[in-house]
Amino acid sequence: MIFSKNPHKRAKSIFNLIAPIYSSLDSYVKKGYKRAINNIQEEIDLKGKSVLDIGSGPGAWAALFKENGAEKVHGVDFAKNMVNKAKKRYSPQISFSVGDAGNLTDFEDNSFDIVTASFLLHGVTEDIRQNILSEMKRISKKHIIINDYFGKTNFIARFLEYLEKSDYKHFKSNFCNELNNNFELVKRKTASFGTSVYFATKILKL
Repeated sequence: MIFSKNPHKRAKSIFNLIAPIYSSLDSYVKKGYKRAINNIQEEIDLKGKSVLDIGSGPGAWAALFKENGAEKVHGVDFAKNMVNKAKKRYSPQISFSVGDAGNLTDFEDNSFDIVTASFLLHGVTEDIRQNILSEMKRISKKHIIINDYFGKTNFIARFLEYLEKSDYKHFKSNFCNELNNNFELVKRKTASFGTSVYFATKILKL
């Protein structure tokens, strides 16, 4: 499956394979997310919020929302091994399940205050990204938060994205436009070198 021509099957196989490595780096990854979480807290009070983390991996991004005041946090990932690692580390404080980011039928409309994803959307093509954004918008009551690439990307990250055959170059140049086409209010804040936090606000129509 790792060498499958189907990008979805290939990505799922890769992330199931590398789940133990990602899990072992969890504490290091959380430190790298510090500025991004600070950016979020400058915009949104996380206390008491419900959060759905899409593409949650071994749980580092979801855990930071819980640690910073969110009341209910659930992570969903398409790689079963990632979900198992996340459950082992963070359950029962955070719940996790296996699911496809573009088809999250297990979650009702407007069921979470915040729907977020970290380093997920650059890895898929624009049409799949549109499906994921539509699901995020459907499930969120108001806030959509994306932590991902922007601007220059370091060599190691570029090499990994080349191996993954991701859409990160197009993502960096076009993602703000994609958000503007889907949401009424959009904002971007630089988190650290090569990354930004993207905020999109859903306005419920009466």
